[in-house]
Amino acid sequence: MLMPFITAGFPDLETTVRLIPALERAGAGVCEIGLPFSDPIADGPVIASSMHEALARGLRLAEIFDAVRAVRSQSNMGLVAMVSWSIVHRRQPQAFIDECAGSGFDGLIFPDLPLEESAEARALAAQSGLTCSLLIAPTTPADRAAAIARASTGFVYLLARTGITGVREETPEIESRVKMLREVTDLPIACGFGIGSAAAVAAVTQHADAAIVGSAIVQRLADAREAPIDQRVATVESFVRELAAGLAARQRGVPPFPEKNSPK
Repeated sequence: MLMPFITAGFPDLETTVRLIPALERAGAGVCEIGLPFSDPIADGPVIASSMHEALARGLRLAEIFDAVRAVRSQSNMGLVAMVSWSIVHRRQPQAFIDECAGSGFDGLIFPDLPLEESAEARALAAQSGLTCSLLIAPTTPADRAAAIARASTGFVYLLARTGITGVREETPEIESRVKMLREVTDLPIACGFGIGSAAAVAAVTQHADAAIVGSAIVQRLADAREAPIDQRVATVESFVRELAAGLAARQRGVPPFPEKNSPK
């Protein structure tokens, strides 16, 4: 499966709305939508810059929720919000997660929420019918990685590399890590960080169930920000179609994650 990442409101919300069905047409199974944050801890310069630009234009959470609500009925693709717990905590967790569910999101990813502090988030997500995924780094000890995998729902988010997001030339070595996780969870395993080509997608999905591509997509949006919106969307759709062609021919037969949230 291919899981593209886009930054909500970059370069504008109309592009975000237009991109979601375009990504699905291109072969994506799930779309991660990053909610802009002023101090992203794991994002490289490409994604961080896109978030800062969206915030500088005055983007508000209510506008993001309205945009997702508007496009939800146009797509059967899973929509997952990647959001800093700082935003959720400031907004009040119950209210924020209810808004996510009500707008049509299917799941949540909290990149900065430690396992030990995640019980409330996981419980609230479950109550609202949303999946909740925490991140597993390459350096995470095996016993802790197993605990994170068991705590996650929807899918397990495995980082291909340490450090920050951004396209890399070399193919990540994930086989042993994926094999270890398969022993403790039946959830699909999605791998991200540094994946930016069809060849990398093919290599990753030989072992993992999904490849997550973010910086390479956001960079193309940045490069096309001055182009007409039709051209901007077509550029990204074409690139994602190219990425989807790299999906490994032999898949494990894991059902698509997650099922589409009913339009609210």
